Amino acid sequence: MLRYEHGGDIFSHQKIELDYSANLNPLGMPEPVKEALRARVDEFAHYPDPYCRKLCQDLAEYEDIDRDYILCGNGAADLIVRLCLALKPQKALVCAPTFSEYEKAVIQSGGKVVYHRLEENEGFQLTPRILQELTPELDIVFLCNPNNPTGRLIDFELLKNIAEKCRENQILFVLDECFLDFTRGKSIKSLLPSNPYLVILKAFTKIYAMAGLRLGYMLSANRQVLRQIEGFGQSWSVSGPAQAAGSAALTCRGWVAASRLLTEEERQYLVGELQALNIQVFPSDANFLLFRSLPQLYERMLKRGILIRRCHNFPGLEAGYFRTGIKTRQENQRLTAALKEALADE
Repeated sequence: MLRYEHGGDIFSHQKIELDYSANLNPLGMPEPVKEALRARVDEFAHYPDPYCRKLCQDLAEYEDIDRDYILCGNGAADLIVRLCLALKPQKALVCAPTFSEYEKAVIQSGGKVVYHRLEENEGFQLTPRILQELTPELDIVFLCNPNNPTGRLIDFELLKNIAEKCRENQILFVLDECFLDFTRGKSIKSLLPSNPYLVILKAFTKIYAMAGLRLGYMLSANRQVLRQIEGFGQSWSVSGPAQAAGSAALTCRGWVAASRLLTEEERQYLVGELQALNIQVFPSDANFLLFRSLPQLYERMLKRGILIRRCHNFPGLEAGYFRTGIKTRQENQRLTAALKEALADE
């Protein structure tokens, strides 16, 4: 069995009362999404649209972008794997630490990975130093904005400079914006028409709490690249329920703003509570926090029915680094009370 490397694995543990290892919207799934799933359940006896035509049209209107720039998949992770299988990059640059699926997909497709190290003494912030590493020897660069597990946004001007240097050196620049809706950061999708080497990843998973439905999409002005990636997916890779849920989610126009506001309030609360417990918390712009504490904290929290994310398997981190999601105030109070107890254990 392949080793699972991510959060959200509540199935490997008994009596998990709170899952803080996955970074999902504390507001849960929007009611219009639930209603759409219930109303269309009879349709799910049929094969889904293999081209996601309605969903892609809805996304084009939502993103204010050309319909031909969009490719949907079975979550962003599916599209990452398909991209690497289709293009077979021989040398990829990824940050350390960052989301592990980039490196995994590159290696599975026969390539190798080099790391750009993010420094703890800089709060794991990406700096212009990375520009020096964007040389023609690279085939692809993966960046995550905000980064996972650090939660840091990348400066918008730096992003534009990275995109331009990748264009000049013919390096495919894959920018993962799956957590961007929780932040005040700005997408660089406006650069797509002028940069055929830019690919943006987005997902419904986090902001609409649809992790179990698996739905993501890719934006690129390079139609040839999108066709290649599309060809490496299975038929009907996006299920009927996922397509229905995605279209319904896009009608919830106030959802992103409300989610962002709650995230900001509860992130500030959690940072204060963790710091009061003498836990080292790193700056974050996202709906999760990276912190450092006792290496035994994971097991101690499990005893209390709370699952947090161990981060020792992220390149650049080690035992004692953890990531926690952000939930409602009542749940966050339970988390901090359990942390206080766990830290006091002998």
